[in-house]
Formats: sequence, structure tokens, C-alpha cells
Amino acid sequence: MGCGVNRITMNVQETQEQLVSPKDLSWRYWPAVPLYPFGRRRTIRAEVVKDTIWTFDQLQGIFYTVVPIRMTVVKLEAGGLFVYAPIAPTRECIRLLKELVAVHGDVKYIILPTASGLEHKVFVGPFARYFPQSQVFVAPNQWSFPINLPLSWLGFPAKRTHILPENSAEVPFADEFDYAVLSIDLGRGAFGEVACFHKRSRTLLVTDSVLSVPEEPPAIVQVDPYPLLFHARDNALDIVEDSQVSRRKGWQRISLFAFYFRPSALETIKLGQAFRDARKAPDRSKKAYFGLFPFQWKDSWQQSFDALRGGGRLLVAPILQTLILNQAPNQTLNWAHEVASWNFQRIIPCHFDAPIKAGPRQFWQAFAFLKGQPSPSGGSCKSTNALPEEDFEFLKEIEDNLIKLGIATPPKEEVID
Repeated sequence: MGCGVNRITMNVQETQEQLVSPKDLSWRYWPAVPLYPFGRRRTIRAEVVKDTIWTFDQLQGIFYTVVPIRMTVVKLEAGGLFVYAPIAPTRECIRLLKELVAVHGDVKYIILPTASGLEHKVFVGPFARYFPQSQVFVAPNQWSFPINLPLSWLGFPAKRTHILPENSAEVPFADEFDYAVLSIDLGRGAFGEVACFHKRSRTLLVTDSVLSVPEEPPAIVQVDPYPLLFHARDNALDIVEDSQVSRRKGWQRISLFAFYFRPSALETIKLGQAFRDARKAPDRSKKAYFGLFPFQWKDSWQQSFDALRGGGRLLVAPILQTLILNQAPNQTLNWAHEVASWNFQRIIPCHFDAPIKAGPRQFWQAFAFLKGQPSPSGGSCKSTNALPEEDFEFLKEIEDNLIKLGIATPPKEEVID
């Protein structure tokens, strides 16, 4: 289902060989959301649909658990560009985008498709300043932590920022796009996602709701393979040579970290032992966390990854399954049903693989964990690819603790068959 890295129109070697200065990669606002690679970010542009859709990939993560973060740019039929989920507007990123502007027209619309994704929200204001003629549309029910602040205080351009209306016919790009808003009240904030359907190319744009895990590390992750090699190690004393096998191994373990935090195939090491191992580690530099590597993988980690990937199928991330969407299953299924009524043939998420060759049936089936519902096409939504229960144990511990602390609540409604 997922497309391979061969689709990237600019391969990794070409990207690395470009003469790019440190200033071209600089993202000076990184302290607002201090995620790796912090103030230095590469960008890879790929053409998905010829002269129509492009993706711009950067990298983000924590403790070298790095995944792509993606902006999608669509050429409007009347000229100009539609930008979905901006990324860090580095000089390199803006140069790559302005190459498209020179051919297809200026950026007309910028979409923030989430209310909860701070890693997406932080880029919108700085990005919009590069395109002063653009209109900014944001998902409803925006919020900030620890206190709610006006969007203008968060850097959004006050006079040209608009809340997406419930009726998609009311926006100026309605002729080319349908959209559906999912907004779930979590008590101390909201989870929000806006799925956009580009009718002409039959392409669905989503943020976090669904994704697909590639077997090989994405191109943007391979620009600097250090995080891949870091996680390819079996212990603190291990020395890993840079090879495609090692990169693949590191990527697959990173994926398990990213989805489950602590999958069943991962064992933590007591701190005392971890510090003793660190003193013997071949690399005790700051970059290597001074040799600390406080975990080890069971032999079953490969089976856990294979179950997660499921042959590249479309899935909802376990953290959303466990902590977010189960708060409002009927609301989520109604939204998924609306999205599945559109006749799309590919999906571009903001993370992991893209583009994904998938249609309404696969999208609907991804939400089967909320309970079997009749499919829009008449089939069943019953899942035949449920993720292993044992890999959810740590996420369920987090859920239980959040409920005890009053930060989260148990699921609020029963699914109506």
C-alpha cells in the first residue's frame, strides 16, 4: 500500500550533495517546541502528482526517535498554491517553495489542520509572514497550554487568519476541496483534525488520523543516519556499521518507540547497570548521551514491527486509539464515514509514509478498532489486522494514570451499532 522511496524526485545523495549553508537550514524558534534536530532542519521536496501536488519533508523527534513531518502543497486550478500543514520555514524550505511559486503562482491559502498538534501550530505564523498575500485558515477550537492565548499572540497574522467554518462550501477554495472537521473535547483541550479532499487529483490530505509505516527508512530520515544507527544497537557496548541493513533495523525499532513508547519487545535496564555499561561504551560523547542506552530488545521485536506495519496497511496510531479517539467513538466514526464518502485514490498524511495508495474502504477499515460498523460500500468494518494487545500495555498504563490524576476521563460514550 505504501509507495517506496524510489518515488522521491530528489534522492538522498543529491540532497546531501547540495551546497547548503548552515543559515539555509536554521530554525531559530526551535526552543518553542524543542524537538530534534532542534535549530538545524533539512527539507526534501518530492512531486507526487505532476505539476499538481508536492510534499515537503523535514524531521522531528525526541531521543533520536525521529519521524518525518510533512507539508503538502497543491496547485490551484485558477493559479496559485494551497499549503496544508506548514513546516519550519527555513531558507531552504522557502527557496524550494518559491521555485514552485515562480511557475504556478503565489501561495493563496495556508491551512492549519489541527487544534492539538503543537509541532504543526508553531510553524504557521512564521511561515505565513513569507507570503503576506495569503489567507490562513485554522481548525476550530484552537487552544494553547498552560493558558489559552489569542492566535495573534501566538504569531498568527490577525487580519488574515480565519477559523474554518463547519460548512466547507463557505471557503474560497470550495470548488477544488471538500473538508471534514473532527473536534473532540478532551476537557483540558481539544483534539482536532481537518481532512481535505482535493477533487481534481482524488487526493486525501490528513494530519495524524491515519498513516502507513514503511519498511525502509524514509528519505528524510536517511539524510543524517545517526539516529537510525543509534537505535540499531543491541546494547550500549555495540558498535554498528553504517549499512542499509543497520538503517532498516534502526528505523523499524524507532517506529515501535514512536507508536508504543514501550512496546512489549522492549526491556528497560536498571539505572545502575545502565550507568556501568555507559562507562564502557565505545562512544561516550554528548551526542551519544554519554554512552547511556538503558534498554534492550527481545528477539520478538521484528514480529512486533511486522504486526504494526501489516504489509503497509493504513492504520490509526496506537496513542490515538488508546488516549484520544476512544473518548468519542461515535463522533469519530461519523467523521470517518463522511471522509470515506469521498472518491480518493491516494492519501498523504503528515507523518511516516506518503503518498499511500489507498481509497475509502481502507480508510474506513482503519477505524475498525472503535467497533464493527457497516461500511459505506456495504461491507464490514470488522478488523482482521488488529494490533497485538501486549504492545498496548504501557499506553493503557498511561491512560489509567491520567484518569487517576483527573487529566483524562474514561471513554464518554458507547458505540451505537
